[in-house]
Amino acid sequence: MIHLRRSRRRWRPVFALLLLAPLVGEFLLGNAPITAIAGLPFLIPLYGCGALLIREVARHTGRGWPTMLLLGAAYGLFEEGPVDQMLWNPHYGGFDFGLTYAGTHVPLLGTSVALLQDVVSMHMIWSTCVPIALVESFRREPRRPWLGRSGLIVTTLVFVTGSVLLAASQYAANGHFMASWWQWTVGAIMIIAVVAAALLTGRNPRPTTGTVAPQPVTHTTSPRLATRTAAPRPRLAGCAAFALTSAYWVGQSVLRDHVPDWSVAAFWLVLAILAVVLGIRWSRRSGWGSEHRVAMAVGALLTYVWVGVVHAMDMGMPPIIGLTGNTIFGAGALILAAVAVRAVRRSYRHRTAATPTTATPSVASTSTSTPASAAHPATSPRTLDVEEDGH
Repeated sequence: MIHLRRSRRRWRPVFALLLLAPLVGEFLLGNAPITAIAGLPFLIPLYGCGALLIREVARHTGRGWPTMLLLGAAYGLFEEGPVDQMLWNPHYGGFDFGLTYAGTHVPLLGTSVALLQDVVSMHMIWSTCVPIALVESFRREPRRPWLGRSGLIVTTLVFVTGSVLLAASQYAANGHFMASWWQWTVGAIMIIAVVAAALLTGRNPRPTTGTVAPQPVTHTTSPRLATRTAAPRPRLAGCAAFALTSAYWVGQSVLRDHVPDWSVAAFWLVLAILAVVLGIRWSRRSGWGSEHRVAMAVGALLTYVWVGVVHAMDMGMPPIIGLTGNTIFGAGALILAAVAVRAVRRSYRHRTAATPTTATPSVASTSTSTPASAAHPATSPRTLDVEEDGH
């Protein structure tokens, strides 16, 4: 019975991520109406398995969020390139993409820079990394892989099969459009380059399969950490994520009709640089941990709550269907956000309580012998969270 319970707990985050990725990426965005919820299982092979593979590749190789963000960008290029060819089809889905993105079209790339920015933003943030961060918030060891070798093989096969089937259906639904060999080549090069960059990012020590006894923590502070600036409060990190992601969507909705297209693309670049700079600076500060990452995921999730209302109208959904879907999925997102924040706080308290503390050795005692706690600089509970979870 105990073995069965452990097995069920092991698979809970897997199934949660498989469901959450398409729910956020399509339904919360307002891209799919609530009346299409029956089609959710058909989105799981691409969205769900894609997010799961990104997470498992990073965790199995001892890498962290920089890798997952880059793999999320590569996923977006893959889905909107080889799978449904939206990057190259000027009339994809009956919409005039060619006219909308004509201002930043680059013949050498075979597509539009602004369209690339939109694809990378939506899939890197909301289709993959936000669901991953939210599901990991419920795990006491978020860096531990969930799948073994067999699970990875099955997930990969389902992902590839789902991608092929979706590509075939999109090919039939879009007038048998087929991109040129040059567009395919450039697309493949971009995907490979982003994946390579993801795998070249630094590695963090991977958690072992066994249980590691917590080390005693003294009430002193490491000299190295004492000179580091403290990380901002998680609430500030979440507000920053909400502000930056909301600014991106406001720029898409407002600026595009009033300023040149390349100015909108430049605005996206400024936001991206600001996000990267803040992320790097804050994540290197003392005390940065799981609560901050979950807060940023929640901030981005809340952006989709209001964006979904606008996007559903832009998609031409009947008001009653759009409003019903926005209300249900938006309420679900708010509940999930609250529960995730509570879960990560509870996990943090559990780790802190499980870490024994020892008194700081006196000067007299250290002059005759060197205790283990003095040989290794002490660590605050907040810093312990950083070391366990990685950046």
